[in-house]
Amino acid sequence: MMLMEQTQMATAALPVAEFRDHMRLGTGFDDDGVQDGGLETFLRAAIAAVEGRTGKVLISRDFLYTLRAWRDLGAQVLPVAPVTAINSFVIVDRTGAESTIDAAKYMLEQDMQRPRLVSTGFVLPQIPVAGEARIAFTAGFATRWSDLPADLAQAVFLLAAHYYEHRHETAVGEALMPFGVRTLLERYRTLRLFGGRN
Repeated sequence: MMLMEQTQMATAALPVAEFRDHMRLGTGFDDDGVQDGGLETFLRAAIAAVEGRTGKVLISRDFLYTLRAWRDLGAQVLPVAPVTAINSFVIVDRTGAESTIDAAKYMLEQDMQRPRLVSTGFVLPQIPVAGEARIAFTAGFATRWSDLPADLAQAVFLLAAHYYEHRHETAVGEALMPFGVRTLLERYRTLRLFGGRN
C-alpha cells in the first residue's frame, strides 16, 4: 500500500500573517515579511505533524492510494479522512494496462474515522496477480484556513510556535508534541478496535 499526495498545499492557503500575529512578532520595520519563509516552514511542519498524528487532512488536497490486495472484498478503507470525493478508480494489470472502473460500480462511504470505497454490487473488482488498484481521491476539512475547525487550527499554531521557539535546539527531547497540542488533537485520533482491523 502506498499513499501519495498529488497536490501540495498552496502557499496562499497558509495563514502566515495570522501566525505572525499569534507569535506577536514585531511589525512596522523595513524587514516586515523577512521571516515569512521561516514561518511558512514551521506551519507546514506543524500541519504535517498534526495530520500524521490524527490521520486527518486539514486543507483539501488530492491523493493517490495504490494497493495490491483488498482487505475486504466488498469495501476498502481509505487511509486518511475526511474524504470528500473519489476522483477515479483504476485497476492495473502486471503489464501496466489500465482499466478504469465505472463510477456506478462503487461509491464513497463518508466517515470521519474510516471513509471507505464500497462496491455497489457484491464485491470490488478483482486485482490481478502482480497488478494493483489505484484510487484517486480528494480529502480535507476545508479549502481555506478560516474554515478549519478552531481546535485544529489552534493546535497547528501552538505546535508551529513550539517549533519556532525551539528552532536552535539540536537535541531531541521528550516533549516533541506539547501537552496542550495533544489535548486539542485527542478527539480527532482514530481509534483502533478489534486488533487494528478496519
